[in-house]
Amino acid sequence: MAHAHDGTVMGEDGLARTPWAYGSEMMLRYYDQEWGLPVTDERGLFERLTLEGFQSGLSWATILAKRENFRAAFVGFDVDAVAAFDDADVERLLGDAGIIRHRGKITAAIGNARATKDLRARGGLADLIWSHRPEDTPRPRTVDEVPTRSAESEALAASLRREGFRFVGPTTAYALMEAVGMVDTHLMASHRRGASGLWPD
Repeated sequence: MAHAHDGTVMGEDGLARTPWAYGSEMMLRYYDQEWGLPVTDERGLFERLTLEGFQSGLSWATILAKRENFRAAFVGFDVDAVAAFDDADVERLLGDAGIIRHRGKITAAIGNARATKDLRARGGLADLIWSHRPEDTPRPRTVDEVPTRSAESEALAASLRREGFRFVGPTTAYALMEAVGMVDTHLMASHRRGASGLWPD
């Protein structure tokens, strides 16, 4: 791998990427195949919102490595199933070494599933999240130029909190926006820049 003057790192395959993509084979695959591509379905957004909430204070690699365990523990992030979780489920999850055992984050995920159900009567989670898509996207040349929050992420976090969601601050909301393609923070020279199809550069 070689660091380029434009902030990217050149992979052994000759493709330039944002440096964090090289944390592991798992991170590289996530960067190349998923991160920044549009997600507009309820289940997909609930999963990513839940995982971003669990990531708070931890590295994304830690969460990604446990993703399949999370999917098993939270019934494939089926909103109705998670919304029906009770105290016994909370205790079960607290005993599950395959996920992050944090009572506050676990109860927030269950509460967020219930909030997602309630939102269906008012357009749904996807409408709420995507209504905060900005009019433009950052165009970072280096990692230092990548924002960690924005006016839109602050507004999204506030909207989610008003609807009863927890563990959704402006930084978590921005990470969600990046992950689902609402903003494109691939470095300008990365081969994945523009992959979402939403932001012509």
